[in-house]
Amino acid sequence: MTVLSSRPAHPVDPGLVSVALEVAGRLANDASDVIMATAGRGVRPDSDESPFDWVTDTDRTLERHTRRVLTAEFPSIPVFCENSDADVPGDSEFRWVVDPVDGTANYTAGMPWCAYSLALVDRWGPVVGVVADPYRSQIYAAARGRGMRANGTPVRLTERQGDSLVVCTEMTRTGPWPGMGEFISTAAIAGTGVRVLGSKCLAVAQVALGHVAAAVLHGYHEWDVAGAVSLAVESGAVVLDRRGEGAQLPADGLLVAAPDAADEVLGWWQSALNGQLS
Repeated sequence: MTVLSSRPAHPVDPGLVSVALEVAGRLANDASDVIMATAGRGVRPDSDESPFDWVTDTDRTLERHTRRVLTAEFPSIPVFCENSDADVPGDSEFRWVVDPVDGTANYTAGMPWCAYSLALVDRWGPVVGVVADPYRSQIYAAARGRGMRANGTPVRLTERQGDSLVVCTEMTRTGPWPGMGEFISTAAIAGTGVRVLGSKCLAVAQVALGHVAAAVLHGYHEWDVAGAVSLAVESGAVVLDRRGEGAQLPADGLLVAAPDAADEVLGWWQSALNGQLS
């Protein structure tokens, strides 16, 4: 197992980091205001497809605003968004990735569980990450080597977070991931509840905050989680792929966990996946 936050940080121009944090924080505050002003109030998606594919006017409004501000402030850094870009090329030194409303089905229904996520990423992972949690009036922010803060208050995981009786996961776009039922059953036998709440970003953020022991994502897009992974790494969480190898944005699934819970939850995940292959 690799605790990524203990690795030497790849240095980034501190001036860039400071400006990026300030601009990202402003955008997160703007997004929080917009989401709270519109959530569940007659907002409807424009498609009859799966709720996993819904896009609302709020998504588009926040995407346009985010692109406009970031392009003006950082003209040489490309911006990639869930609703406009099929994938994120990795050939730029830096890139911004944004999910205007992570948890769109919850947002549309007025359920208090959705987020705005923005991250500045380089080839080693997130450099700066912000997550707006509008219903809790929280802005979470982190930068490489500078730690994590929740509304300005430093957050750092301690040993006891691994004793949490809750682990988060999320479904794929087509439904439960292979082995998900077995994973939930194994966790239950161990006295741990599994929650599927509808936001990959907030699932990972709950680990960073010490509210849950771990989050397991069978699949994801970079814009779903990059902001929250920045929080997790800087708070001291472990970030692994499904093989147990360390990578801040792994291509092969994602486990984010309190250090003292990582081995056990990884074992449940691998056992569940192996059961599907046998």
